Amino acid sequence: MAGASEALFTQPLLLLGGAVIAAPIFRKLGLGTVLGYLAAGVVIGPVLHLIGGSGEILAVAELGVVLLLFIIGLELKPSRLWHMRRDIFGLGTAQVMLTGLALTGIALASGLLDWRAALVTGFGLALSSTAFALQLLEDYGDMNSRYGQRSFSILLFQDLAIVPLLAMVSVLGTPSGDGQQSAVIEVAIAVGAVIGMILAGRYLLTPLFQVIARTGAREVMIAAALFVVLGSAYLMQVAGLSMAMGAFLAGVMLAESSYRHELEADIEPFRGLLLALFFIAVGLSMELQVIVDNLALIAVTVPLLMAVKALVLYVICRVAGSPHRDALRICMLLPQGGEFGFVLFTTAAAVGVLSSGQSSLLISIVTLSMALTPLTALIGQKLLAREASEKEEIEEDFEGAGSDVLMVGFSRFGQIAAQILLASGRDVTILDDSPDRVRQASTFGFRIYFGDGTRLDMLRAAGIERAKIVAVCTHKKEITDKIVDLIRSEYPDVRLFVRSYDRVHSLELRARDVEYELRETFESGLLFGRRTLEGLGASEDEAYDIGEDIRRRDEERLKLQAQEGILAGRELMHKRPVKPEPLIKPKKPIHTVEPERDAPAA
Repeated sequence: MAGASEALFTQPLLLLGGAVIAAPIFRKLGLGTVLGYLAAGVVIGPVLHLIGGSGEILAVAELGVVLLLFIIGLELKPSRLWHMRRDIFGLGTAQVMLTGLALTGIALASGLLDWRAALVTGFGLALSSTAFALQLLEDYGDMNSRYGQRSFSILLFQDLAIVPLLAMVSVLGTPSGDGQQSAVIEVAIAVGAVIGMILAGRYLLTPLFQVIARTGAREVMIAAALFVVLGSAYLMQVAGLSMAMGAFLAGVMLAESSYRHELEADIEPFRGLLLALFFIAVGLSMELQVIVDNLALIAVTVPLLMAVKALVLYVICRVAGSPHRDALRICMLLPQGGEFGFVLFTTAAAVGVLSSGQSSLLISIVTLSMALTPLTALIGQKLLAREASEKEEIEEDFEGAGSDVLMVGFSRFGQIAAQILLASGRDVTILDDSPDRVRQASTFGFRIYFGDGTRLDMLRAAGIERAKIVAVCTHKKEITDKIVDLIRSEYPDVRLFVRSYDRVHSLELRARDVEYELRETFESGLLFGRRTLEGLGASEDEAYDIGEDIRRRDEERLKLQAQEGILAGRELMHKRPVKPEPLIKPKKPIHTVEPERDAPAA
């Protein structure tokens, strides 16, 4: 009992310590955090033997891949996924089929495998690593580039392909009649599970989060998010699909939900930590003895595998219309074996298609190809560094995060401002922390998301890094100041347009270097005064001129107060007590106003 209890603490400490030490070192060297995590795993496990039994750690760490796919699903609403269908089913199918057949032919030509083992080997090695590729895309900031989206489309089809490939292994490992019947049943169950997941996501998930959001308990929202992700992943695994595919479908079903950004921000810390653990676990699982015993074969096989996959990827991407730069990036990003190869080769060994030794050798080949991927991707980035100064971004259908304007707060003031922006055809990402307001606004066609604008992770999830202007329209002065201070400290170059509470608040905001501020009642007060003046018989032009003069003098006084303090206006009145300014069109310069005509200023 004492040994188990000690391992419960020492293993997490070793894993976390390895991540903390290796990741900064490798990032500083320009090799990326992924390679650092792999190196940490190799040192902790196969080299120093500080941790054994990497299979259990890898099983837990795969939740990082699951959470990663969920977050990616949140970025892809169904209509956008449909728009990507040609890349998913065109490029994806071509990559799996052509690479699988080419590698099968090479395996047969080697004379080391029979046709069944060669077929499983070829198509198992045709799959790439979703976790490695997407993490590298995220590190480079290229997830939303055109080549990043095409890479993701290929990876998504590979995740779908695991179902027929497992069915193929089942057929090859059992008598023909039983195998065919079993394969048909497995495919039918998988299709039914996908349909059921889509229906549940459409009719159950959003109402569930609406109920939970009303409680106001943040920990319950986090628990609900993890429950949905892990529950959908488990159901898909039971149905024969990958856990990652289940989480991805759940994310897609919630992509149009108002709670999308809140979910993304809640899941992100777990995703990052578990994904790092996954890469460390891959390093832990590397069997150095198998590599030493088959060093010559592996030294030939790993480069050959990566070269064949890269060549096929480059050719099909060029045929599909990708420019040379994008095709080269894709082929340098996806030449490795994938984590689903572990599942396929282990299953093949269990049904007798592969021997245990062959399975271990193939898993070692996949692991080494993964370890080399950050280097190949880095080489691709370096080769194209001079041409990559301007990165092509996908703007079409990039709803939510990525809009020109990020609006925080959607009370009456924000609603009016948003109508003008939307009427002009601009895209606006709107964040508000009131579940009732989110629900009500969505019924009028506003694209509004549930989230707390005082949280940095929420602002990032909502696309602040891509927003041209951040409009802070919250109605509480304290909340507004907190958001402005947070953005100014983390994103000092962001253009800030802010709703002000009163004159003093306007001066405080100008001191914070906001680009534009407006008192929430100033414009409405001016308009009301103009209309009242017209009601008393003044002409529309006269009332307008008076209003504009008031606006001009107010701005002059604000600038002076911003420089010299709130009492600076006294000097303008020749040291007399501060008097309001006239409400009639002035016939004299502003400094010669008669005090007896003064009235309260806005």
